[in-house]
Amino acid sequence: MVRRYEALMLAVPELTKDETTTLEKGFDKVVRSAQGSVISFERWGKYRLAFPVRRNDYGIYFLARFEIEDGKNAVLDDLKTFFTIKVNNVVMRNVVSRLATDASLAYQRPKSLEEAATSRDVGTFLKENKMEGLLPSSGSDDGQKEASSTPASQPDQNDELDIAIEELDTDADEANDKE
Repeated sequence: MVRRYEALMLAVPELTKDETTTLEKGFDKVVRSAQGSVISFERWGKYRLAFPVRRNDYGIYFLARFEIEDGKNAVLDDLKTFFTIKVNNVVMRNVVSRLATDASLAYQRPKSLEEAATSRDVGTFLKENKMEGLLPSSGSDDGQKEASSTPASQPDQNDELDIAIEELDTDADEANDKE
């Protein structure tokens, strides 16, 4: 009976294409040495991490799925050795888990930083995350009608302050002239 596994790897964010190729070929070599087969090896992309890993705030995720025969569990130890010794400078974290044989291989993943929209304003973000209450109120129609119905002859508070400041300046100038 064949068992399916998947390995999720978190690599350093400065990964080059050569290092990616080396990682993929090395992984494939370890699985094939146990008479297994790699179903898929996908680069998910660059993501912001919830907390720093090896002083990195970002990381590149890879998902590899593979099959091996039932009695070939030594490949899991070989993969552990591969991750801890051979690609330790590239792979920061990894996890290997067994999949159900009858389960679908389809999955839903979030967009990576490379795929995400580059420009998004605060208002759009708040609406997408159902936080419209944090948006500044633009004023209701009633408030706009009230503001437009006030006569232009009535001074607002700023005008009154300007007048008071001018009077103080005039009084100070007169006091200086008397001295």
